[in-house]
Amino acid sequence: MKLSEQTIARFDREVAKYPADQKQSAVMACLAIVQHEQGFVSQEAEAAIAAHLGMPPIAVHEVTTFYNMYNQQPVGQWKLNVCTNLPCALRNGEGALAHLCAKLGVEPYGTTSDGVFTVQPSECLGACADAPVMLVNDREMLSFMDQKRLDDLVDTLKAHAK
Repeated sequence: MKLSEQTIARFDREVAKYPADQKQSAVMACLAIVQHEQGFVSQEAEAAIAAHLGMPPIAVHEVTTFYNMYNQQPVGQWKLNVCTNLPCALRNGEGALAHLCAKLGVEPYGTTSDGVFTVQPSECLGACADAPVMLVNDREMLSFMDQKRLDDLVDTLKAHAK
């Protein structure tokens, strides 16, 4: 995969934030840039990032696979991550995930046939007191997601689907 000049310039702005001998510290930012531009991080993109940062491709892949904010395959327009970690699980996080999957007709990690929604379980999102919580498109945290709020969310997002 050949990186565009614009992408390389964006990478270089991130790399410049670190000492010259520590440019691999920009790996997360570079992954985020690729994902923003392409919607997911392919193995080819990981290899291009590794080459640009002078690190082994497996080291980039380890970062990609460690964090659930990096998509390793295409996802829907709306990516819904539902926390199923213990505090949320104790307050029906698993039920919230099951409800969303049933409503949208997908399994966990699945994408609807129209490409609008991807539903995933998530590790702790750091808002345990607001359980169950979820994250929309890795950006917007939503709290106290009971079935009615989940249904309202899906209806609202469907209305704004492209």
